[in-house]
Amino acid sequence: MLAWGPERDSAPAIIPTFGATMRKLILSLLLLSPLLHAQQYDLVLEGGRVIDPETHLDAVRNVGIRDGKIARVSTDALSGRRVIHAAGLVVAPGFIDLHQHGQDPASQRVKAFDGVTTALEMEIGAPDVTQFLNSKQGHSLIHYGTTASHAAARSLILGAPLPDGTILPQTGSATDQPATPEQIVQIQQRLRDQLDAGALGVGIGIQYTPGATRLEIIDMFRVAAERKLPVYTHLRSNGRIEPGSAIESVEEVIGAAAITGAPLHIVHINSTCLRDTLECISLIAGARARGLDITTEAYPYIAGMTAINSAVFNPGWREKQGIDYSNLVIPDTGEHLTKERFDELHNSSKQQWILIFANTQEMIDATIPNPLIMIASDGAQGHPRNAGTYARVIAQYVREKKTLTLMEALNKMTFMPAEMLARSTPDAYKKGRLQEGADADIVIFDPQTITDRSTFAKPMEPSVGVHYLLVAGTPVIDEEKLVENVFPGQAIMGPGKTNPAATH
Repeated sequence: MLAWGPERDSAPAIIPTFGATMRKLILSLLLLSPLLHAQQYDLVLEGGRVIDPETHLDAVRNVGIRDGKIARVSTDALSGRRVIHAAGLVVAPGFIDLHQHGQDPASQRVKAFDGVTTALEMEIGAPDVTQFLNSKQGHSLIHYGTTASHAAARSLILGAPLPDGTILPQTGSATDQPATPEQIVQIQQRLRDQLDAGALGVGIGIQYTPGATRLEIIDMFRVAAERKLPVYTHLRSNGRIEPGSAIESVEEVIGAAAITGAPLHIVHINSTCLRDTLECISLIAGARARGLDITTEAYPYIAGMTAINSAVFNPGWREKQGIDYSNLVIPDTGEHLTKERFDELHNSSKQQWILIFANTQEMIDATIPNPLIMIASDGAQGHPRNAGTYARVIAQYVREKKTLTLMEALNKMTFMPAEMLARSTPDAYKKGRLQEGADADIVIFDPQTITDRSTFAKPMEPSVGVHYLLVAGTPVIDEEKLVENVFPGQAIMGPGKTNPAATH
């Protein structure tokens, strides 16, 4: 029983001792709390105009970043090890480029200045997915990934493997002749092996393998459908001449998607459909209205670029595209081709990239604002789209022409491509968004000054106006300067392989 008499005389002696200890502990915590509070976040973005296209948030907020993630988006003051004062700047999800051929360090640097945090080789795909992923691990400024390449698989099986460092086959029997049923089975198995290695889908450049029959293409879609993965495709042909028009080419892949159930992404609709781009978009809209999962993209330039010794330039190319030799320009020199010079380069085994001036500014201006269009660069060295696509869209279509709001433009560059990427990996749900729990892939730019500077004469001039770029929470552009010797880019892979570095 409790002692309330003389027996309890010694008990109160404990209380002062306990109280003193507690007072010291509380005082210590009070003294430490500012330090603990200051270290609450690794990085704080303070007072910027935060834009999130998924939720349509467009307001001044503070953003706290911890362990490569967005931990807090708030009106409250936040403290961290470092604070970036972003007043007057836009804070948005980093741009996601689904169509980037230039995977070299120089291309990654100009992509960073253009606000890109993820650049994927999805149109054609890497010839060897394992080699591609291994070569970039720990050496990449921005995030990377690839599809499985039908063109490379077909060339391998038909006895003409692609030379190292190339993604497009030279025109010849391996591109122009039909595959046998046995060869188609082998091509399919090669694609399955590449999907097992971490490819994000199947990339099919039909115009580069004109010998592929309609059935072969359907069979490749079937491989993607087996894994519930998308097909990214460059259409079979362009121009208005029938058979073989751009309209027919869009119909072909819509049909393959309908037959197999594979999600479909048609790359650079402006580059293939040219004067009929809006008609081609209307075909996609019709298919989507009837329940098919089909998306597309465009870039804001009148010229395309590809390898001159590819099957794109098989006989009849001038008639199909409505252009002549003089519309072809060598990027490095600005030389306009003649028939003699074209024949020399087309028949060479050495790959030479060539600019193709076949579109009009009026068609590009009508295409970019279309609600179905997401932005993708088709970037590679030699074309200004490699360095300037994203800044150009904001500078021209938001600021100058005013045919897009900033929210609409950012949606085309962030959330829309993230949704497409989600067909391949759940990791995409953490990208293209500026929300708590999302990856801290963030671009911070001045909406009044962001501008492309790359031109056809100087295609690798970096854009200006991006003040900071964070990749997985790590600054790679800091106060408008590139941070040296940081490589936070991680592989984005399909379900065939899990990336341990991306798992938290």
